[in-house]
Amino acid sequence: MTKITSLQNPRVKAAARLRDARHRQKQGCFLIDGLREVDRAVQAGIELVDLFYCPARYPTNQFARIEALLDRVDAERFELGPAVFDKLAFGDRAEAVVAVARTPKRRLDDTRLGDRPLVAVIEGIEKPGNVGAVLRSADAVGVDLVIVADGQTDLFNPNTIRASLGTVFTVPVCEATTATTLDWLRRQNLTILTARVDGSSEYTEVDYSRGTTIALGSEANGLSDAWRADDIQAIRLPMRGAADSLNISATAAVLFYEALRQRTETQP
Repeated sequence: MTKITSLQNPRVKAAARLRDARHRQKQGCFLIDGLREVDRAVQAGIELVDLFYCPARYPTNQFARIEALLDRVDAERFELGPAVFDKLAFGDRAEAVVAVARTPKRRLDDTRLGDRPLVAVIEGIEKPGNVGAVLRSADAVGVDLVIVADGQTDLFNPNTIRASLGTVFTVPVCEATTATTLDWLRRQNLTILTARVDGSSEYTEVDYSRGTTIALGSEANGLSDAWRADDIQAIRLPMRGAADSLNISATAAVLFYEALRQRTETQP
């Protein structure tokens, strides 16, 4: 353990740079803020490089949990003074623990699916908070795989991790181009459903009980035309008010839980 009290410490400055996407890509690392998120990363086998903690910022009811985490983490540990930790931590969320982790290599072609998988695709999403919120719903329902197609934000943006409550580490997730994603899905022989405002069927009228993919686009642009094909079925959610669409995270939650409902009813 090394104690750091200087705001100019090079290790702290290098970690703080990871809030910028260019430095995450250059260093091949990313930041994890918060006890819950770091704990879930460790449980998921994410490789931690550095662990920064600040006893002065320990929540009074989490002392034992933080100490237990420190004992089992295989990474270089640094105790920070309050001023240094506040510089490194995410906004006002000073929860005593920040980690630097190695960015995992996740390839779509290395993914293996079981029987009747439920796969989600989110295409062209710009806001990391939306990506994180979709991952939370995917984790809750037990989605087998989330594919981020032509993503406009990197998967390990600190806002994505925070919005996902650390489920970005618990849900199998890959990044790929839309073309690669569609080719891979077709090779898996999955039913492909796309959420569109002009979908031909309401979301409750289709069968999710078989191997199924649910594809969603951004609220602003929807899915690209690559998702219009004879082997792809467009579905819609009824919109009874003035708004003509829902946020992607709300749409994802509705469709994921409809799939869960149908699959629960058809289980032996």
